[in-house]
Amino acid sequence: MEFPKKVRIYCPYCKKHTVHTVYISKRRPRRTLAQGQRRFLRKMKGYGSFPKENPKGREKPTRKVDLRFKCTVCGKSHTHGEGFRVKKFKLVEV
Repeated sequence: MEFPKKVRIYCPYCKKHTVHTVYISKRRPRRTLAQGQRRFLRKMKGYGSFPKENPKGREKPTRKVDLRFKCTVCGKSHTHGEGFRVKKFKLVEV
């Protein structure tokens, strides 16, 4: 899928439609010291499998693209929706 590098959408900070530059957000490292993560690691210690097995063949075929839109007027970035699943994604000049 091809997506334009510059898009005119609503900016929640400026409270009007402005031109935004589009970029794909990079994945950040997980919080390993969060309470839920510590509890999960304690449960997994000495255990050979996941606490509940995932059904075979039910994994998703692709990951969602995390698009961020940066306003050219105020310089703040925000998301627009949850993203979408696509095998190939490319930003193009229009």
